Amino acid sequence: MIRNPILKGFNPDPSICRVGADYYIATSTFEWFPGVQVHHSRDLVNWRLLTRPLTRASQLDMRGNPDSGGIWAPCLSYADGQFWLIYTDVKRQGGDFKDGHNYLVTAPDIEGPWSDPIFLNSSGFDPSLFHDDDGRKWLLNMQWRPLTGPYALKAVNPHFDGILLQEYDHQAQKLTGEIRNIFAGSERGLVEGPHLFRRDGYYYLTVAEGGTGYDHAVTMARSRDIAGPYELHPETFLLTSRDAPGARLQRAGHGQMVETPDGDVYHTHLCGRPLDGVRRCPLGRESALQKCVWGEDGWLRLAQGGLVPDVDVPSPTDVEPEPDVAMEYHFDGPVLPMDFQWLRTPQPERIFTLTGNALRLIGRESVGSQFEQALVARRQQHFNYRAETRVERFDPTNYQQAAGLTTYYNAHKFHCALVTSLPDHGRVILVMSSLADWPDGRLTFPMEEPIPAPEGPVDLAVEVRGAVQQFHCKTGDGDWQPLGPELDASLISDEAGRGEGNSFTGAFVGILAYDISGRATTADFPWFRYEPQDG
Repeated sequence: MIRNPILKGFNPDPSICRVGADYYIATSTFEWFPGVQVHHSRDLVNWRLLTRPLTRASQLDMRGNPDSGGIWAPCLSYADGQFWLIYTDVKRQGGDFKDGHNYLVTAPDIEGPWSDPIFLNSSGFDPSLFHDDDGRKWLLNMQWRPLTGPYALKAVNPHFDGILLQEYDHQAQKLTGEIRNIFAGSERGLVEGPHLFRRDGYYYLTVAEGGTGYDHAVTMARSRDIAGPYELHPETFLLTSRDAPGARLQRAGHGQMVETPDGDVYHTHLCGRPLDGVRRCPLGRESALQKCVWGEDGWLRLAQGGLVPDVDVPSPTDVEPEPDVAMEYHFDGPVLPMDFQWLRTPQPERIFTLTGNALRLIGRESVGSQFEQALVARRQQHFNYRAETRVERFDPTNYQQAAGLTTYYNAHKFHCALVTSLPDHGRVILVMSSLADWPDGRLTFPMEEPIPAPEGPVDLAVEVRGAVQQFHCKTGDGDWQPLGPELDASLISDEAGRGEGNSFTGAFVGILAYDISGRATTADFPWFRYEPQDG
């Protein structure tokens, strides 16, 4: 069986591509660098993080991008002997304007080298490239409409003004010909995330609708002509969890279909798993896979019937899902382990270096800076886990310098266990939080008294149990001791703060350092451990 979600933790907007016996899924990375995650599988059951194509400044520079800006909804395809990757870089995320620019990069191999980007357009986000049977190539994307008040569309959300289609000339490396609005969507509204698939003389169009929260859906339509008109699926939707509040996979929508070599059809989709009793998803939007079947009427439906996605889905092989295991990272190599990312900057040498014995963070701007902060983290992929690390060779001289362990969502949603220095206390360990009070970002300090930190290494840990987290610390030969009170882990989620329609990533756990004095004080972290503890 396929056990959903197949990509746990923050991995939304899955675009799937098959090349021979190999399957690849590309997912959004938003403000986290390098850009776009690509996972690989040969059985659709077990997936391995393989590469992130956008690795250099000429491809991606997100300094100044807002939280939940950056890379939205990549589309991965293979044609003409090479891979094609389309993506949006969103520079403004909130308000009635949405500044996003769409680009194309290509590579002869999935692991690169990937080309410098070709600019396509800025008319809307969620671009997709369709390679037709006659060799022509077509770009699709949703169109963003900033007009409001008397000039707004009479729609669920007037900003979502249909799906655009325009031909792409690969020789000239530019879009060409008429721009056509081919699909306005259904009554669910907020039409985005288009993908085309051709079968038996029809162009099948799937789109995401309903927003990326609990009303989300995959809507399907078809036409004999690529430019339409498109008729809606008899049930309108291929899948949605909107009317199934008890389903384990909520927020289901935005995906793409793929055929196996034997002709079986599967469809990816993003989903969210709310905490029991709390309508919050700290793991963010994850990726799942559903088996589908073609009906006698030529329409695609879920193999299990209905519209609600399943957790366990028949796979095309007899391979079993691999168990999750604890991961211990020793930062003694020349490159950062693949599981880790940082925020926004294409110049990682300014925020960290690998010494051969440790990951050395270079204190820069404050936690949540949109330009340059030294925060290196991996995804939370389990509701229950423990993470540990060690801070060494760090000698703060005042409270403007700090280093430690963090559970992090964005500038307004994080908890930190920090080594710092306070007047009349010297070197100490304390807890600092931002409690999702957007837009102010006020800090809270829940400990009445910090814990003294004698000279030498400091071990820090966090245990997360669903909606509750607890920091721990250890110095010298001492034992682990609780650090501060229990904290609300559900705040590190899409739904906290501004809510599901404004936050699109997921919880991370990792290490950080800042030095707002500008002296770039460093801190070494020789190892990091992440231990899943879900049942």
